[in-house]
Amino acid sequence: MKRSLAAVLGLAMVPALTLAGPAAADEPEEQWRGMWVDAFNVGIYTPEQVTGLVTDAQALGANALVVQIGRRFDCFCNDALYPRTDAAIDPAPYDPLAEVIDAAHAAGIEVHAWINATTLWNSATPPTSGDHAFNAHGFDATGGDRWLNQRYDGVERVGNNAYIDPANPAAVDYIVDAVTSITNTYDVDGVNLDYIRYPDYNAGEFQNDWGYSETSLARFAAETGRTDRPEPVDAEFSQWRRDQVSALVRKIYVEMYATDASDRLSINGITYAYGPVSYGGWEGTRPYTNVLQDWHGWLDEGIIDTITAMNYKREWVPEQARMFDEWNDALVDYAAGRHVVNGPALYLNEIPDSVQQAQDTLDAGFDGWMGYSYANVSITATASSDPAVKTAERAALTAALRGDVFAADARVPEMEWKTSPTTGILAGTVVVRDGSAADQVDLVIHPIGRTPGERIVLRTDGTGWFAAVDLAPGRYRVEVVEASATGTASTIVRVDAGEITEASVRAR
Repeated sequence: MKRSLAAVLGLAMVPALTLAGPAAADEPEEQWRGMWVDAFNVGIYTPEQVTGLVTDAQALGANALVVQIGRRFDCFCNDALYPRTDAAIDPAPYDPLAEVIDAAHAAGIEVHAWINATTLWNSATPPTSGDHAFNAHGFDATGGDRWLNQRYDGVERVGNNAYIDPANPAAVDYIVDAVTSITNTYDVDGVNLDYIRYPDYNAGEFQNDWGYSETSLARFAAETGRTDRPEPVDAEFSQWRRDQVSALVRKIYVEMYATDASDRLSINGITYAYGPVSYGGWEGTRPYTNVLQDWHGWLDEGIIDTITAMNYKREWVPEQARMFDEWNDALVDYAAGRHVVNGPALYLNEIPDSVQQAQDTLDAGFDGWMGYSYANVSITATASSDPAVKTAERAALTAALRGDVFAADARVPEMEWKTSPTTGILAGTVVVRDGSAADQVDLVIHPIGRTPGERIVLRTDGTGWFAAVDLAPGRYRVEVVEASATGTASTIVRVDAGEITEASVRAR
């Protein structure tokens, strides 16, 4: 049986995207130009701040604002699964996200909801909402209801920082539902995921010490048959944890596609230290080894639309300038038909250095540039508590960029894989006869007949869910091949371009 996942979930069907025609000769070039707008500083706390933000964005020639509305499982909005933030925003009915969308869209600027995926809380005082995940699934919870990530030494909180374990199936589904609650309710142009990885605070630069919650270790043991407690540098455990983050990204991508295929999923890619060329390849880099974030693999698989790389380097320090250039080369090389946007750290540089990094970004062949962040656009701005200084530095950066690198206007690049799709998505569940979750069950997707492509091996997540994207249109056999299953089961499905096909496979 084939129907869209939107129908399966009881959602309204999304109309087919309009195929964009060729750009007119006088139409602006395609080039992402944006700013991260963090919610720990001014920008969206009042309607007046939003007006100033959009005015500043217009002056810069920005066409996208990535606005932090989810810091720690809260929301700078009124109508989402995440509870309304305790931050000192104007009281309800003021809705920061709705305010930004209305003002920015009126100015022709896209709005992307920036959400920290795995940062749970960072204060000694608990959140006020009893529904907040910190209160409902934090230190008072047990078993699978305890969503906290745990470090190898038993630590679950570093200072006041607590994190969600991406290997906890209930936590994963909550994050997915929270993201789609925002895309369902608000007219955002996309979602930008930050902290979509394992935490920092590790004993070494090329290992990750997290992932030792009771739920995580039990699932790892069930999958591998191992009875030991793996070390942080254990290769099998590291790959298993990396796969948990990838599974979360995949699920968010597909569920967002089902809600509104035109929404863009971007992720903030880590670029710690040097680029792959200095470590013998991607698998030697710190993003891959230190925080278990395989954004290169996500681009290859097609489960993100854009990487907004946090290429935070000091241009005035020669070694960091080298790091910046090495990551520039890798990011453009790894694009795999998706969009790559370079995100320099404005706050680590003075304005001439940021202009140089913007020029380097365009010269390298990126799809665009995005600065971190709107609140502090230079070392001078960051060092000052005077709003007038910050405003003056913002105006100076705008003048410098518009006078040189960004003199001409630009429009956000079109996601042609969505506006003119040539492939489809397969998503579904493996059903176990006794009703239990088909956790980490292996499947093979076989093209049959004249359907092009090679077979694909998939694994279900903690709820029995699976998905494959960028499949050629045609017929496929979906087969359970789990070695421990008492039998095998398969089903035949048809995949069409631009659609999600649902498959339910019963494991005997």
